[in-house]
Amino acid sequence: MKRLPIIALFFAIIAITVASCASSTSSWDEYMEWQKENTTWYNTQKALKNADGSDFYKPLKPNWYPMSGVLIHYFNDTNLTAGNLVPMLTSTVKVKYKGELYNAAAFDSSYAEVDSTRTFTISDGLIAGWQIALTHMHVGDSCRVIIPYAQGYGTEGSGTIAPFSTLSFDIKLVDITAYEIRPE
Repeated sequence: MKRLPIIALFFAIIAITVASCASSTSSWDEYMEWQKENTTWYNTQKALKNADGSDFYKPLKPNWYPMSGVLIHYFNDTNLTAGNLVPMLTSTVKVKYKGELYNAAAFDSSYAEVDSTRTFTISDGLIAGWQIALTHMHVGDSCRVIIPYAQGYGTEGSGTIAPFSTLSFDIKLVDITAYEIRPE
């Protein structure tokens, strides 16, 4: 008689384990589908052409992070800002921006601020995609940056941003408020 409750408990544990594995697999499949959709969208953006047949986006691969890369498209004539300062990784910058996922779902924006700007030190916590983009912009430049998940929030995600998310940011570099090299 005592064996019946033990056998029932054993089968209950097996059933719970199988059910939890099934939901875990489902979540993993959803992440893999999300990654596929994001990667496909990134590749579509990378292939975009202007009316004259030139590439819409310019790929950026900095020497200091050669395995990385983002896509950038300047909205302004960069010849007009070419003489302006370019921030270093240690610079503090003032920017206007909005961020969206590949499916146009907004997740962050400076436009909720009173003067619609935010101030960041580039090397202090900004994702690699922003670091790459900002160090290739002159004060006054406005651009769209497409950031693959590896230079964004990676395989972990952040807050409402799911793992494997390709990010799209419209950024305007308003000013460099601190342009210094910090001692190591």
